[in-house]
Amino acid sequence: MQQLPRILLIGPMGSGKSTLGEALAARLGLDFIDIDTRIVAAAGMTIPAIFETEGKAGFRKRETDALLAALREAPAVIATGGGVVLAEANRDAIREAGLVVYLHIHPDEQLRRVAGDSNRPLLDPTDPAGQLARLQAQREPLYRELADLTVDTSAQTSEQLAAALALRLAQMRDIPGKDAQP
Repeated sequence: MQQLPRILLIGPMGSGKSTLGEALAARLGLDFIDIDTRIVAAAGMTIPAIFETEGKAGFRKRETDALLAALREAPAVIATGGGVVLAEANRDAIREAGLVVYLHIHPDEQLRRVAGDSNRPLLDPTDPAGQLARLQAQREPLYRELADLTVDTSAQTSEQLAAALALRLAQMRDIPGKDAQP
């Protein structure tokens, strides 16, 4: 099998990008990069604090900078933030960087996973289900447009998903067409 490309995980908050990404990287023997973790480390403050002090635009700039820095490194499994796809420049960079895996999640499971998480500044505490639906309606077409593979993360554990995805990647010779299933 040819050397694995960068594997970029995209999808909404709570879809498992960080958890699955770490498990997949371990299985594949690749480094793992979590863009949000890098943003927090560089800023020296939490994501909510960044939103509070720099606003959404400040956070998005940091997100783009962290993404582009990660893409200059050796191939790795990269967990992006849910909104990274909003900037066209980010989509272009992601598209060119490697294999893109869209982690789709059922809305009920997503709500269960993120409920009460105070580290998600875009989650409206008065209407979390409505806010998640609005974000998904805006971002879903962008996730699908970028995806080489789509994986539903609603029911299986991150370890089960990592095993299935690693097997699928091991069987690949070339990057598959859009929306292929592992």
